[in-house]
Amino acid sequence: MITKMKKLTFVVYHKEYESFLQQIRLLGVVHIVERQRGEMDETLQSYLQKRSLYKNLLTTMQRQAGEGAVDKTVHTELSADEIITTYDTLQLHIQDLSQQLPTCEKEMAQLDPWGDFDWKVIEQLRNAGWFVQFYDCVEREYDAEWETEYNAVVIREQGGHINFITITPCLVNLGMEPLRLPTLSLSQLRQRKGEIEAEIGRATEKLTAFCSTYSHTLEYYNRHLQGDIDLWKVKLNSAPLAEGSVILLEGWIPEENEADIRHLLDDSSVYYEIRNAMKEDAAPIKLKNNAFIRMYEILTKMYGMPDYAEFDPTPVIAPFFSLFFALCLGDAGYGLMLVLLGFFLKKKLSKSLAGLMNLVITLGAVTTVIGAVLGTFFGLSLFDMDLPEWMKQFMVVGKVGETNYDKSMLLALLIGVFHICFAMTVKAICSTVRYGFKESLSAWGWLLLVVGFVCTGGLSFFEIISEDVSTWAFIIIGSVSAIGIYLLNNIHRNVFVNIGSGLWDTYNMATGLLGDTLSYMRLYALGLAGGMLGGVFNQLAFMVNDAAGPVIGWLLCGLILVFGHALNIAMSCLSAFVHPLRLTFVEYFKNSGYEGKGEAYTPFSVVEEK
Repeated sequence: MITKMKKLTFVVYHKEYESFLQQIRLLGVVHIVERQRGEMDETLQSYLQKRSLYKNLLTTMQRQAGEGAVDKTVHTELSADEIITTYDTLQLHIQDLSQQLPTCEKEMAQLDPWGDFDWKVIEQLRNAGWFVQFYDCVEREYDAEWETEYNAVVIREQGGHINFITITPCLVNLGMEPLRLPTLSLSQLRQRKGEIEAEIGRATEKLTAFCSTYSHTLEYYNRHLQGDIDLWKVKLNSAPLAEGSVILLEGWIPEENEADIRHLLDDSSVYYEIRNAMKEDAAPIKLKNNAFIRMYEILTKMYGMPDYAEFDPTPVIAPFFSLFFALCLGDAGYGLMLVLLGFFLKKKLSKSLAGLMNLVITLGAVTTVIGAVLGTFFGLSLFDMDLPEWMKQFMVVGKVGETNYDKSMLLALLIGVFHICFAMTVKAICSTVRYGFKESLSAWGWLLLVVGFVCTGGLSFFEIISEDVSTWAFIIIGSVSAIGIYLLNNIHRNVFVNIGSGLWDTYNMATGLLGDTLSYMRLYALGLAGGMLGGVFNQLAFMVNDAAGPVIGWLLCGLILVFGHALNIAMSCLSAFVHPLRLTFVEYFKNSGYEGKGEAYTPFSVVEEK
């Protein structure tokens, strides 16, 4: 449900404004109304840019430090800017060293054909009047007479190339450019490469140690920067009056916190007014649900918070999403694995993520029950096992009577029809509460038409009512519905405009409802696919077991079962999350008229220390 809100208006003397802000910040219950502004304030823009820099660097430093290696002590001897500068310096040093490695390796590759020689010998020959030149040419270009004329010596022949030198009393021209080799020997280059790699290792260790020591400190500065941003936003949303002598500020508080804010304001010289939020107000949204429903609020927030005049969809999402997830996963064994995984990860993860594991455990428990009803356990058919007949009576397995329709498929379609009818009921009720009954006649007309036709058709199919009764029921329901759909869909418009609008709505409904209903076939198809894939892994594992013998066979059988079912669980869970989410966000929200454009309640408060 949506917590009722109160609108506050403050008028504060400008000299008391800063202390007043600190008081309501410490109280931490006032959501400040954000005013429309033109261009972004330069100070706020610089704050936001700095926060983006902090967050990006913080992610990099935490990754560099490694999991579990972060020092939780706040080291304020370095400011945030000094941490950034030091990190950049260390990182640039590593990059500079890393850029030297390719150059060193390239020079080693140039000297490799010539071997490890000493350049001092070459220099001594030059001083003695003998010039040594290095050449590289293809085999067909090499002239053997050079060995006589220029004392050419072949150093290496490989891949159609010849590396040779000439030793002459003066520089010669062979028609090709002599090579310019590095001035260090091959052994010196190898030593240099080792020194660079060692220096990179030391620099990396230094950077890792720095990140471990100061990443938590940067997180501390980032939280305080967020506090500065929040304070500055509040100041921007304040309106100076009477030439700046007083300042107007507006905000929202939950109804349950009214006594706290009155106690604070009554002890101050601040003028204030408090009134109840109206339906047309853009009040912030604070959801208030029990422990079970609260787990599913994350799904509502993924789509968008409700408007203050709307209903909280979370209580409806919770049971339907759980059912859809269980039908898509469709295996009691996989449900048990989710329950065990949830309890295991709940102890390993952080407090915020541990709460998410409660949702995993709940979905696993529902899947276990629904999987048993569908008669599947780790890809095995429970219906074919030697179980008591009373247990099998609860399983939705096999065909419907003598038809070719699968019970699970019809169950998925019936659930879809009920879900859409429920959504249309919610839309009619919400529209009536929000706009009044006269403005909601179209929604009630469509609800009467769809639900009335579905109920009448069902009663006629099961022969509870006669064919004549059902015919008259269809006529009466259709006639009454047509009045709301075509004539009274908007009582403020011309009747002919209403008829045209009703025809357009009819086209959308006729094409949309059929597609929406068929979308629920995914519940059956995904559950069937997961069960069949699990059965294939079972067959493959036991085929290998029979073929490979008792020892190796059981080992390979176990590996196939573990790997196969783990892979199937992972893929099935992904599908079982995405497709129910789609059925909720598209089929249900569209037919229920949910918009989800509300603003979340974010009170102005002190930044929490961690």
